[in-house]
Amino acid sequence: MCIRDRVSTQSTGFLSLLAGAAMPLHREFQVIGRRRPTPTDKNPKIFRMRLFAPNSVLAKSRFWYFLCQVHKVKKNTGEILACNQISDPNPTVIKNFGFWLRYDSRMGTTNIYKEYRDLTRCDAVDQMYNDMAARHRARNRSIQILDLKPIAAKNTRRPNIKQFHNAAIRFPLPHRVMRTPSRKFRNTFRATKPSTFH
Repeated sequence: MCIRDRVSTQSTGFLSLLAGAAMPLHREFQVIGRRRPTPTDKNPKIFRMRLFAPNSVLAKSRFWYFLCQVHKVKKNTGEILACNQISDPNPTVIKNFGFWLRYDSRMGTTNIYKEYRDLTRCDAVDQMYNDMAARHRARNRSIQILDLKPIAAKNTRRPNIKQFHNAAIRFPLPHRVMRTPSRKFRNTFRATKPSTFH
């Protein structure tokens, strides 16, 4: 399946696949939680995380996973205050994203920096997961996103991203379909086969 044709069958169902919807597999969630108040600690510290997950249930699960590792707060001693989905403010503008990752490779735990170019943060995350699976054989469960930031064109490092930072960039059109200027000139059959390759 192509990157642009990926569809989550769990969330969108088979009808979206028939309709050709290209929804991102991962969504961005903001999860806010804390340790449950006790008589000794009536105002515990509040923690906020931005996570990428297919749905809110998995986002909460990842929240408790990281919170237990870093601050020793477990699900049975804590509570979720809010879980909101975050949408991109400019989903029609192309952006460069830098990823700081930690993943479990066959040699051990590895830190890595990656750059991707996409419209939204969720699409860039999907692109990152596909790229890490292809290049490093890394599973989704073994990848931790330490940081994700939009990067200006002058601060990008990777050549495959820098090649698009050219105001005079041009792309060839090898397959052009000639269309008639009006419906009255449209024919079902023609005497000669049209040439679409130039």
